Amino acid sequence: MRLSFLPRETSFFDFFDQHIALTITGTQEFLALISDGDSIEPKAKRIKAIESECDAVTHHCIEALHKTFITPLDRYDILRLISRMDDVMDFVEAAAERIALYELKAMPPGIRQLAEVLCQATVALQGALSGVRNMDNAATVRKHCIEVNRLENEADSVLRNALAELFKNEKNPIQIMMWKEIYETLETATDRCEDVANIIEGVVLERE
Repeated sequence: MRLSFLPRETSFFDFFDQHIALTITGTQEFLALISDGDSIEPKAKRIKAIESECDAVTHHCIEALHKTFITPLDRYDILRLISRMDDVMDFVEAAAERIALYELKAMPPGIRQLAEVLCQATVALQGALSGVRNMDNAATVRKHCIEVNRLENEADSVLRNALAELFKNEKNPIQIMMWKEIYETLETATDRCEDVANIIEGVVLERE
């Protein structure tokens, strides 16, 4: 007989899956936003809505964590995972908001390159997270995590080159400040992807 005071079983992996799917959609929306410079404000609002959906998933996950006695992963790992995942979309939304707020239309090549790398990183994270559910193939999980690490290094390189190009060719100091902030905000999103990958690698080590 199931004791009534025991909490209902919660699949935290479902929360992870929901969150990363939303994040992938959000990064794709950002890539669309900066691809042509049109309809920026409505696209930024869409990204904000996705970020709010991510916040809701994060809230429900943490709420379930407080109510669940037995968890499939270490409680602290679950908290760190969902929190770092949520950071990714926070920075994407912040970059989109600034582009809309500053009314930027002409998109430099660097911003598209960063957005493309970020999209790839979130897809690699999805692959890693899908493997954590049952751990049948830890090597595949690690492969996805290594790919996220590689993409974060690529984003660092893109950022350096984009800033060098910006300082070399842009004469308006206000434009320089605005784009520097946006570049760095978007690159920080890739840093958070790497943080998630590192947490996943730690979980894999603990469960082997």
